[in-house]
Amino acid sequence: MTPKIVTVVGARPQFVKAAAVSRAVAASGRLEEVLVHTGQHYDENMSDVFFRELGIAPPRHQLAVGSASHGRQTALALEGIEQVLIAERPDMVLLYGDTNSTLAGALAAAKLVVPIAHVEAGVRSFDRSMPEEVNRVVTDQLSTLLLCPTATAVGNLAREGVTAGVSVVGDVMFDVFLHAAATAPEFGRLAETFSIADGNFAIVTLHRPANTDDAVRFSRIVEGLAAVARDGLTLLWPVHPRLRSSILDRLDGKVPTNVRLVEPVSYLEMNTLLRHSRCVFTDSGGLQKETLWAGRPCITMRPDTEWVETVDLGWNVLVDDDPEAIVAASRLGAPSAAVPDVFGDGHAAERIVDAVADHLGAA
Repeated sequence: MTPKIVTVVGARPQFVKAAAVSRAVAASGRLEEVLVHTGQHYDENMSDVFFRELGIAPPRHQLAVGSASHGRQTALALEGIEQVLIAERPDMVLLYGDTNSTLAGALAAAKLVVPIAHVEAGVRSFDRSMPEEVNRVVTDQLSTLLLCPTATAVGNLAREGVTAGVSVVGDVMFDVFLHAAATAPEFGRLAETFSIADGNFAIVTLHRPANTDDAVRFSRIVEGLAAVARDGLTLLWPVHPRLRSSILDRLDGKVPTNVRLVEPVSYLEMNTLLRHSRCVFTDSGGLQKETLWAGRPCITMRPDTEWVETVDLGWNVLVDDDPEAIVAASRLGAPSAAVPDVFGDGHAAERIVDAVADHLGAA
């Protein structure tokens, strides 16, 4: 009998990762996969479009937990996932990254004594004030297979006393990034839509509560970005509607001429935009790596990062919420050295499938 795995996703980065692994599962024929969407990200621009663009099969189970406090959202996802696991009786649960959906999946599986495979195991920012850090640490402690994107992640686990079931598979997001390049839209259409020029604009993304819910931090970051715009660099800022009014408040309703506040873009559109941008301002984890793969400098508006490799390689600068540092970083050029393959070779998904199937004794 083919072993069954339940895959839990709930947020935009997880849809991206699941696209590659689910494709590899189908190609291998060694596993049966049941996809569960918790609904942590649920609107069209943050959820549905990713399933369509990346060719992800519709989830068998939709939990629709929606937005809520961390505790409530995790509890709702935990309750829903537990019911799915009781009904599906899987041989293993596959989890991605560090969201509340990931933590809920880990707790539900552990309490039902279902083995866990954690993709992106061992990633650490060493900042326990970040909910994501708590989620990933707890999930790693409960996991049977710890599928690490880099050697750094393996070292982090070893320092925590976790060595069994640990392997380096590479970063599955790199798989998707390379695959997406073949189907991403032409830049010309996007340039016309957003009134931007090749190599003469920067992308901005800002979403972490530590930045957006802290009035002082948020004001300082917006101040720095506005100064970058006044310095002459066009900023393309895909922004969720709930954040738009906060940005306008900080700018006294006067958006600089070369700041484009636009609706969230799709994954394939972002893939193209990254390749044609001058640099990226972000607090995202995934974009720090994708910017590196696109060969563009990244300015990260956080005091720390879980992707230390991007900083060590010189492609990422941590500016926290310092307006002057934000402006100074915007004037830096890209490193001259080539980007080494510290995140793998684009075949992480196949290694993940083989690791899970081998562990479950699949033919």
